[in-house]
Amino acid sequence: MCGICGEIRFDDRSADREVVARMLPALARRGPDAEGLWQEGAVALGHRRLSIIDLSARANQPMVDEVLDLVLVFNGAIYNYRELRAELIARGHAFFTDGDSEVILKAYAEWGERCPEHLQGMFAFAIRDRRRQRLFLARDRMGIKPLYYSEQAGCLRFASNTQALLAAGGVDTTIDPVALHHQLTLHAVVPAPRTILAGIRKLEPGTSLTLHADGRRETRRYWRLVAERPQAVMDAREWRDLIHEALRDAVRKRLDVADVPVGVLLSGGLDSSLLVALLAEAGAPDLRTFSIGFEDQPEEKGSEFEFSDQVVERYGTRHHKFLIPNAEVLPRLPEAVRAMAEPMVGQDAVAFYLLAERVSREVKVVQSGQGADEVFAGYFWYPRMAADINGADVDRFARYYFDRDHEEYLETVSAPYRGEDWTRQKVAELLAEPGAETFIDKVLRMDVTTLIVDDPVKRVDNMTMAWGLEARVPFLDQQLVEIAARMPPEYKLGDGGKAMLKQIARGRVPDAVIDRPKGYFPMPALKYVRGEFLDFMRDIVNSDACRSRGLFNRAYVDKLLAAPDRYFTRLQGSKLWHLALLELWLQLNVDRST
Repeated sequence: MCGICGEIRFDDRSADREVVARMLPALARRGPDAEGLWQEGAVALGHRRLSIIDLSARANQPMVDEVLDLVLVFNGAIYNYRELRAELIARGHAFFTDGDSEVILKAYAEWGERCPEHLQGMFAFAIRDRRRQRLFLARDRMGIKPLYYSEQAGCLRFASNTQALLAAGGVDTTIDPVALHHQLTLHAVVPAPRTILAGIRKLEPGTSLTLHADGRRETRRYWRLVAERPQAVMDAREWRDLIHEALRDAVRKRLDVADVPVGVLLSGGLDSSLLVALLAEAGAPDLRTFSIGFEDQPEEKGSEFEFSDQVVERYGTRHHKFLIPNAEVLPRLPEAVRAMAEPMVGQDAVAFYLLAERVSREVKVVQSGQGADEVFAGYFWYPRMAADINGADVDRFARYYFDRDHEEYLETVSAPYRGEDWTRQKVAELLAEPGAETFIDKVLRMDVTTLIVDDPVKRVDNMTMAWGLEARVPFLDQQLVEIAARMPPEYKLGDGGKAMLKQIARGRVPDAVIDRPKGYFPMPALKYVRGEFLDFMRDIVNSDACRSRGLFNRAYVDKLLAAPDRYFTRLQGSKLWHLALLELWLQLNVDRST
């Protein structure tokens, strides 16, 4: 796992090494082990390395293959790199390293723009093709690894986070009104290619981008998720066996492809507990687990230790448990927000940030349960959507997911940002894409390919990589996701959600963990806003910077401040926190860069 950046020029000028050098410090925490910069003609590439596979200096990047005339910067992990390496050697390629990075170079030489189709894992990379004078960018199918870019006069720059692009300078930092609508209505999800800033875009998951010397570009979608039943009819047991084997394989791959110890972020829920069980079955040596908890609020407990402790006892893991007092949370909150590539409102973002800080002292790689709820329908809103048969697909979805309907959005923002119902239009477009059989198939496909990318997946990447910690997510394994997408929805929605996973977990995970109500990574202080947390948010939304920026309608802000405990989204988030988070992110990441 690493940080990448670069510049390609289209105006017959040489790429600016100093620009790339300015980007690298903003990527340092993603890759604390080594730094590299390469420039030749119109292209400059930068890299910060987190050493996970082939720890030797020969695997440092940018990686130059003088025989093939290719140069690579890569962020991620390729889980089938050994199989690909053997295949490419059989095809006549010679290797000078032992890791997964060089496999990408040889795969590009062999298959060109189709090379991402052969890669299994999480990745974002750029390859300079010196012979053809072009730059090839690609992002993994699930969007686990980020890839942002900005277009300047005569050039395009790319990076693993927005902070690096802002550090390079020249970015249009005005607010994208369409993205603002998504930010405030779709749980802070801004679907690619947009971001909240008009001058920064992101490559869509499962997509590649080829940039030519004359400025021409070709975007290619190399993967789509199909959510239709297979021709061969299978019963519940056959589906369970298929899912079980795919999940075991996903966990095993993410364990084996590392030359450093691997741990597990153990929340106490079904998903991470099942990962511990499967890792133990796979013979993981010296299995280390990590849990975090916070202070209780009258309405909600702040930890799930009572459940994670049972899993630790059953499997005898080397466990680390951290209880964070509120007095420590608030002073550290701006740090977490500064590490966000885009503003994210999930209350567990800060939790992951503080947990990753401690975990990174023990291991460099962890497995985490993100994606299970989206792939296997674990959230409370899925059965409600399924039972509601009234109206168009977008209406059935919006009633249970949108943070604000369009009318409230118009009340939230100031006049310059009031426009069309962009979120409803985007969601309707995504639900209408071909290749999904039922309404729930459509919803889960959209969740896995779009919503999850810019909510929990991005959150975990940003918060762990802020401490040089690589998070691997087996539930978003390509093969597992493709199988689960074709499984009948009733096998997911049953038993209160994630029915198939509960069957697999039975006997492996304590019954108390399986049968408990669905939990969420709790951080009550950011949900039930009061005391010093309310003072903190009031100061942000009443600040001179917020008032002069003029995003929000002051009457709406005052309404939330008067009774913050009364205004929650459909997903039970604080509406005041949503505004305060966005403004704080802009102050910490944008205002300070200009």
